[in-house]
Amino acid sequence: MKKIKLMTHVVVGYPDIASTNELVKAMEQAGADYVELQIPFSDPIADGPTIMKACDTALKKGVTVRDCLRVMKTLSDQVSTPLFFMGYYNTVFHFGVEKFCKAAKSAGAYGLIIPDMPPDEEQHEHFIKACRTHHLAQIRVVTPASSSHRLKLNAEVSDDFVYCVSHFGVTGSSVSKKVGFESYLKRVKKYFKIPIAVGFGISGREDVRQVEPYADIVVVGSAIIRIIEKSQSFKRALEEIIMLIRSLRA
Repeated sequence: MKKIKLMTHVVVGYPDIASTNELVKAMEQAGADYVELQIPFSDPIADGPTIMKACDTALKKGVTVRDCLRVMKTLSDQVSTPLFFMGYYNTVFHFGVEKFCKAAKSAGAYGLIIPDMPPDEEQHEHFIKACRTHHLAQIRVVTPASSSHRLKLNAEVSDDFVYCVSHFGVTGSSVSKKVGFESYLKRVKKYFKIPIAVGFGISGREDVRQVEPYADIVVVGSAIIRIIEKSQSFKRALEEIIMLIRSLRA
């Protein structure tokens, strides 16, 4: 029987930079197979309210792209788990596509997850080329609204795995509320011959069981941020997050 893998998600700078570093190291120790480091952005359209709020908190504390690169560098020197940058194309574009890809690779990023960058727009050919030049894995994001044409194009440029979300703006909502998610994931499998990651509503072992027949990787992000929000101390939050990750891997 296959062992489903786990990717955890953090917003860099939430609740603060030092805590982000601690959190990622603890995630690796708890058994995360990949970690997604989100660059905070003012309009994260692919995210639900929990991650939006975390981004807002980080931005209000002044977290910049260069801060995120420094965090990536620090962590890549200390952990062996593959680390991905997740961010929005506007951030990459304003930093400079070539410059960002080069800096991300130098900082130790394994790959990039850019949910709002469709592959069939001419302006993004430069991004694809920059990723190839700097040996960064491109993880494409798809939704139930993705057309067959879009799925085919994404499949041609995706590396390592494809990231399936329910639809933009609702990451974190329960898997049990996702009507038709089985047919959606089966449809994605027709186009992609690489592993499928599921990034919606994973907050417990039961959620993992529901998607296990269709997915190869589960992503947990909003559930982690909610633990931090509700905990009386970061130390206690860290303990709960470690327990959550271990339970998801059980």
